[in-house]
Amino acid sequence: MKATGVVRRIDDLGRVVIPKEIRKTLRIKEGDPLEIFTEKDGGIILRKYSPIGELTEFATGYAETLSKTTGHIAFITDKDTVIAVSGGSKKEYLEQNVSDELEQLMEDKEVYTSKENSDLAMPITQSDKEKKDKIYNSQVVYPIISNGDTIGTVILLSKQSNIKMNEVEKKVAQSAATFLGSQMEI
Repeated sequence: MKATGVVRRIDDLGRVVIPKEIRKTLRIKEGDPLEIFTEKDGGIILRKYSPIGELTEFATGYAETLSKTTGHIAFITDKDTVIAVSGGSKKEYLEQNVSDELEQLMEDKEVYTSKENSDLAMPITQSDKEKKDKIYNSQVVYPIISNGDTIGTVILLSKQSNIKMNEVEKKVAQSAATFLGSQMEI
C-alpha cells in the first residue's frame, strides 16, 4: 500500500472526502461505485467497482469466440480497463487503462466504426496514443449497456490494410454487447 500523506476526518454521517487529485488520478467520478475491503490490521481499501469485472473469465472466453469467428482482434473492456483480449497481444493490452476517447464514447453511449481503411481508428488504451505502430485500419466499438448505464465495450479491430468492418461485424459486436449487458442484469 502506498501512503499519500493525506489525512481526512470522518464527518457525523460517517463520510470521508476523497481528495480531488486522488479521484482524478484514479479516474473516480461522482456517482462511481466503490467496493470496500477491510484488512486484518484494521486498514480499509476502496476500489472502483467494475460490474463486468465479475465476468472476466466469461468475457475472456467470449472474446476468444469473437476473434475465432470473425478473424479480427477482439477486446472487451469495463469502463476503465481492458479485461479480455483475443487475437492480439494480451501482455500489451490486458489490464491497460482505456483511452480518453474510448472513455468519452462510453459516456456518450455511442457506437463507433472507423470510416475508411485509410483513417486512423480510435486508440483503445492510453498507451496506444504514444505508440506510432498502433494503426488500426478498421474498427467497430459497441457499448455494453446494463440497466441503462454503460459498463464497458466490445471492440473488433484489424490492422490489415485490406479489411473493412461491415454490417456483419457491427451486428456481431452489437450481439456480444447486448448479451454481456443482459448477463449483468440477471
